[in-house]
Amino acid sequence: MSRTETTLGRTALGVSRLGLGLAAIGRPAYINLGRAHDLPAARTPAALYRRTVELLDAARAAGIRYLDVARSYGRAEEFLARWLAERGVSPGTLTVGSKWGYRYTADWALDAPVHEQKELSRARFAQQLGESRTHLGPHLALYQIHSATAESGCLEDASLLTALVAARRAGAYRAVGLTLSGPTSARALALARTARVDGEQVFDVVQATFNCLEPSLATALAEAHAAGFGVIAKEVFANGRLTDANARPEDASLVRSLRAAAAAHGCTVDQLALAFVLSHPFVDVALSGAVTTAQLASHTSVVALALDDDTRARLAALAEAPALYWETRARLPWS
Repeated sequence: MSRTETTLGRTALGVSRLGLGLAAIGRPAYINLGRAHDLPAARTPAALYRRTVELLDAARAAGIRYLDVARSYGRAEEFLARWLAERGVSPGTLTVGSKWGYRYTADWALDAPVHEQKELSRARFAQQLGESRTHLGPHLALYQIHSATAESGCLEDASLLTALVAARRAGAYRAVGLTLSGPTSARALALARTARVDGEQVFDVVQATFNCLEPSLATALAEAHAAGFGVIAKEVFANGRLTDANARPEDASLVRSLRAAAAAHGCTVDQLALAFVLSHPFVDVALSGAVTTAQLASHTSVVALALDDDTRARLAALAEAPALYWETRARLPWS
């Protein structure tokens, strides 16, 4: 297996170190900075599907083997399923992960007051698993609780945990995962690691926010990986804050520091941010949220980019307190 490929923890699912997420392309509005400049002026379903096809074709050609969608990502599951069928991709050729828990509510409107609604109940799981399987069928390899938190109670809901395991045993998917969000993510991961149904471990994979501004889960993720969990890093660009698209006045000093470090290393800001994440051996997959093929090409070139200790230290010094990071993220606009 090449250095660009690995397996997702103990699941034996083959993945690439770089994955492609469709959160920012499966619906007209998202919270990535600079997105308005990267997408077609008319964000119709047809226009975004054409862009999705361009990205998926480029990703497949570049050797990307992990694709990430969710029920709440607008038409992302539908777009992916259509592309898989049109390209004649056999199940198992690529590893597909999706998520349940959020329901898309914006009705394709950019300015919707609410874009998604969360419910982590057994009933919502059963409903959305049926929807995901309708679209993805045998391509669905990993199914994840979307933004599981300790406070929600879902990680201690015996009925829900039993249903997650039962569906895995029945072959609805091959692995159970959870994604983490917010300053109490470490507690959620601790609960996930101890969750059992009849002695069987419930969770196989964790997907967590991890970047040089929010690296607080590094130790917990490393321990989970050592225990056999697959680890997927999301929001590696901090929703655009770790790219040249960041024009927030509050981040002016951050952007100057990133540009200086990138220039010293001979790469771009986004490449530097991604390389930081991939330099951590516990990360199996880092997700690119590219919405243009140029962005994707920039990201795919990073897998072979090594960071020296000085550059890693400069990036680590940019870390924010988790509470501040998540407060800032909550204020980013949908666009």
